[in-house]
Amino acid sequence: MSDVEAPIRAFTALDASVDDYLLHLRVERDLAKNTLEAYGRDLADLLDRLTADGIESPSSVTTDHVRTWVRGLSEAGLAAKSQARMLVAVRGWFKWLVEEGTVSEDVVHPIELPRPSRDLPLLLSADEIARLLAAATGTEASRDRALIGLLYGAGLRVSEAVTLDLGAIDLEAGVVRALGKGKKERLVPIGGPVIEWVMDWLRDGRPALVRGVVSDWLFPGRRLDRPLTRQAAFKIVKKLALLAGVTKEISPHKLRHSFATHMVRGGADLRSVQVMLGHADLRTTEIYTHVDDGHLRASYDKAHPRR
Repeated sequence: MSDVEAPIRAFTALDASVDDYLLHLRVERDLAKNTLEAYGRDLADLLDRLTADGIESPSSVTTDHVRTWVRGLSEAGLAAKSQARMLVAVRGWFKWLVEEGTVSEDVVHPIELPRPSRDLPLLLSADEIARLLAAATGTEASRDRALIGLLYGAGLRVSEAVTLDLGAIDLEAGVVRALGKGKKERLVPIGGPVIEWVMDWLRDGRPALVRGVVSDWLFPGRRLDRPLTRQAAFKIVKKLALLAGVTKEISPHKLRHSFATHMVRGGADLRSVQVMLGHADLRTTEIYTHVDDGHLRASYDKAHPRR
C-alpha cells in the first residue's frame, strides 16, 4: 500500500453550487438522509471529472462534458440503471441552477437516460409464498407471517414494513398507511389473510414479546423502543425460505416484485399497481407488464372487442 496520499482537490464554484443544491434538497424538499448521501456521491463523481478537465464553474459545463462523463461510466462497466440514477441527480442539479439563475441554459436536459434492462426480477410463485408462510412456526410464527403478509400481500418495501407504527394499520378498513420514499404517505389495501395474520400478531404474539412495555412499533426490535431492523427482516425471510425448501435467491424485495407481477397477471391495471407500490413514475411500474405470451393471449381474448 502506497504511503503517498492523493492530492486534495481545490474547492471550486462547482463544489459550492452542489453544496447549495444539497442544502436545498434537505431543507426545501425534505429528502431522506440516504437519498441526500446518494445524490452527493453521484454529483461528486461528475465534479471530479469536470475539475480534472479544468472546469471550475457551472457556467463552463457543456452538454459534451456531461456526455463524456456518462460514456466513461459505461466504459467502466457501471450498469445502465446506475448510470441513469447518477444522470438523474445531475439533471436535478442543473434544473435547479437554471431556476436559481446561476446558469442560463440546461445543458443536461438533451442527454437521454441510459436504458436499463427490462428483464423481470426473479419471482416467487404463489405456491412458494404459501410454503414460506407455512414454514413460520414457534414463538415467532405470528410475527413472521404478519411480516411476510405485508411484504407480499401489500407490496411494501422492507424499510416501510419494519417502521410501521401501530396507528398505521386499520384492520377494520383493511388498509395500511405506508411511509415511502421522500416521506410520502400512501394507503395500500390488504386482504383477508393479511388482516388475520396481523390480528394474530397483535392479539397473541406481540403482547408476549413486549410484556407490558409501551412500544409504538408494529414490529418492535430487540430494544422494544426501536423497530425491527431491515437486517432482521432479511434474516427472517432467508430463514423461512430455508425451512420451506425454497431454493431461489430470496429477499424482501423479491416478495414486493412478486406481489406486483401477480397483481398485473391477475388483471390489476398498471396505474393502481403504481399507486400501491408508491412509484413516482409509471415507467418504473411498466416492468411488470413483461409477462408470458399465455397471459397476453388471455388478456386479448378477454378484452378485445373484435377477438
